[in-house]
Amino acid sequence: MSWSCAVPMFAVLSRQDMALRRVLALGAALGRRSCCSKPSLPPDFVEALRAVVGAPNVSTATAVREQHGHDESMHPCAPPDVVVWPQAVGQVQELAALCHRCRVPMVPFGTGTGLEGGVNAVQGGVCFDLSRMDAIAELSLEDFSVTVEPGVTRKALNKHLRGTGLWFPVDPGADASLCGMAATGASGTNAVRYGTMRPNVLNLRVVLPDGRLLHTAGPGRQPRKRAAGYDLTSLFVGSEGTLGFLTQATLRLHPLPEATAATVASFPSVGAAVACTVQVLQAAVPVARIEFLDEVMADACGRFSGMGLPAAATLLLELHGSRHSLAEQQQQMEEIVRHNGGSGLAWAQGLEEREQLWSMRHNAWYAALALRPGCQGYSTDVCVPISRLPDVVVETKQDLQASSITGPMVGHVGDGNFHCLLIFNSQDPEEAQRIHAFTQRLGRRALAAGGTCTGEHGVGLGKRALLQEELGQEGLDTLRSIKAALDPHNLMNPGKVL
Repeated sequence: MSWSCAVPMFAVLSRQDMALRRVLALGAALGRRSCCSKPSLPPDFVEALRAVVGAPNVSTATAVREQHGHDESMHPCAPPDVVVWPQAVGQVQELAALCHRCRVPMVPFGTGTGLEGGVNAVQGGVCFDLSRMDAIAELSLEDFSVTVEPGVTRKALNKHLRGTGLWFPVDPGADASLCGMAATGASGTNAVRYGTMRPNVLNLRVVLPDGRLLHTAGPGRQPRKRAAGYDLTSLFVGSEGTLGFLTQATLRLHPLPEATAATVASFPSVGAAVACTVQVLQAAVPVARIEFLDEVMADACGRFSGMGLPAAATLLLELHGSRHSLAEQQQQMEEIVRHNGGSGLAWAQGLEEREQLWSMRHNAWYAALALRPGCQGYSTDVCVPISRLPDVVVETKQDLQASSITGPMVGHVGDGNFHCLLIFNSQDPEEAQRIHAFTQRLGRRALAAGGTCTGEHGVGLGKRALLQEELGQEGLDTLRSIKAALDPHNLMNPGKVL
């Protein structure tokens, strides 16, 4: 005897029948959950989960649930009721169908490195930890593409690609899962040259909230471009787990550059450093990385890494190209830096030196936390048009100083994206309120400049009000219509984005 779900594609073995039948009988009575309610799970529901993935892959332990109830953000831990570890897409489908029938919320989990509370289970429910689905399913060197499951991280992929002459350049800093990076629309230090996640995702395999399977560009397809119908891939990139589970991603790979050189330049002011960035882009220098640190961040990173950077507004620059073209690019860069009062240029072309430089940059978060030991950090980001970047950065710097906030600034300024790493005492309500007020002003400053309230962190829990201001009521209503069409019971990562 076998049991068939409301989505008639999943069969469960006979030993599972009893538990599943008891659970599903309660589904219709549970109804739709509101944004803040947390009903208890139906009786025998956890046993039904175990029947799908096996007892070792289900946990209700408090420590495990709390570990999965938060990311790296300041948002309070909101643990799920239960954590499951599916190991195949069919199991994800069965679990989703079960949760859908019983009206139990579902929250995808990758590595937990997000920065806007995207994995917090604000309505409880089931956390799907996808880290054990870690296959690199297909690598096509001739097509410059690779297909990965959600447990594969960016570092693991690039390690796998060693010796092929290819790499995946999207680099948000943390060793995040690649499907998680797609879900948040991540970018990072290389985005100015290679783009964000959105143009680097060719296809996605998505388990929808009711358990159905969707290939956003069609099964097995990986064209470099397409004009066939709606762009479903782009719809799911940046959806933050609110529309379905990303269980496989086909990604665009890039050739490794023949030659690479990196340098550090110090400037007399924040305005001069950012103006230099704009001029580099206007001069069409094919820069691969151009990262900004204000004087507080530069000093903190220098001390934390032992590299001893001057306490001055700083740009970290990297060029990719042929050996011949690199020399010309370096000369162009040096002229623009000097024109803006920059100094300290010394090009590093060896791998060890460059890795030391970028390790320092990627440890900026920990360097910022070291400024006030025992305090909490909150990283917020905005993105503005390049022409408005100098004014917005300077105004933000003045706001930080006037508000007496410890908030070193760092940014992928080559695409107008920058962050404030806000370090504060979470036990001090007055300081916490100043931090909140500052983040709202920063978001609205970016919107007033024609930008966005988030360039790469996502909306999550903290920027929903700013999203409404950014899109307007019509835009927000359209998003809600899309959400309702795919997830009419609001079960996928509820409480996020909308």
